[in-house]
Amino acid sequence: MEVARKIGTKIRLYSELVMFSHTLFSLPFAIISMIWAAEGFPSWRVMLWGLIALIGARNGANAFNRVVDRVFDAQNPRTAHRHLPRKLLESKEVLVFVAVNYAIFIFAAGMLNTLCLILSPVAIFLISSYSYTKRFTYLSHLYLGFTIASAPIGAWFAVTGQFAFTPFILGTIVMLWIAGFDIIYGSQDIEFDRNHGLWSIPSAFGLKNGLRIAAGLHTIMVLLLMALIPIRHLSWLYITGIILAILLLMTEHKMIKPSNRKIMNVASYNLNQVISMMILFFTLGDYFLLK
Repeated sequence: MEVARKIGTKIRLYSELVMFSHTLFSLPFAIISMIWAAEGFPSWRVMLWGLIALIGARNGANAFNRVVDRVFDAQNPRTAHRHLPRKLLESKEVLVFVAVNYAIFIFAAGMLNTLCLILSPVAIFLISSYSYTKRFTYLSHLYLGFTIASAPIGAWFAVTGQFAFTPFILGTIVMLWIAGFDIIYGSQDIEFDRNHGLWSIPSAFGLKNGLRIAAGLHTIMVLLLMALIPIRHLSWLYITGIILAILLLMTEHKMIKPSNRKIMNVASYNLNQVISMMILFFTLGDYFLLK
């Protein structure tokens, strides 16, 4: 019983460490990409190994980011409660967790096709290097979005083993969306970033200008979502989902209050999880019900 309890505790700690619930940011767009690439449901084999690859990559990247940022996290009152600053987990064991997840990712990529296997080291380099970007560029938000954009692009490769135009549109949508709400989230740390030599759009341009940039990125994101209508021959159900997503994005930008951590978590995370799932359901509904 004691061993089982310890294992359960470790699983919980690692799940919290990598914020497993945040898979909802990338997974819905990966599913959309897979469905479109396969012109229907892909085989169970592709779905299974694609999901394993996605989970392995994001878990490894998130855990690696926690190790790289552990010193700054310990100094920032907003993040001092995280697992490494509190010594709930040790850096060495987290790095083992990272290595295991990256190994799972590479194996799963190899089980999909040759292109995915060849690109897997490139993907690991990109998702790992994000952790250092805040030290030298305020474009770190866009780089984060760029790394997460690999989910729908990789999902397309998993199904077809070929390059195409549509997944890169989906990837750009994800990049702009993630970058926008990461700027919103980063507005909580303006003074900390300035005092510790960290780069972000809010710290570089100020709160108001930073939020304007975030709104601009989300506007372009919406335009690209609309651009998919003629490309993918989408209809009213998809458009309805996009309109609802726009309303939620507007709500997100209206409720921003950097001094209130709870509100910022809702604006940056909870609402965006709803947005991604809404886009998924309405897109799949449009594809399967109105095709």
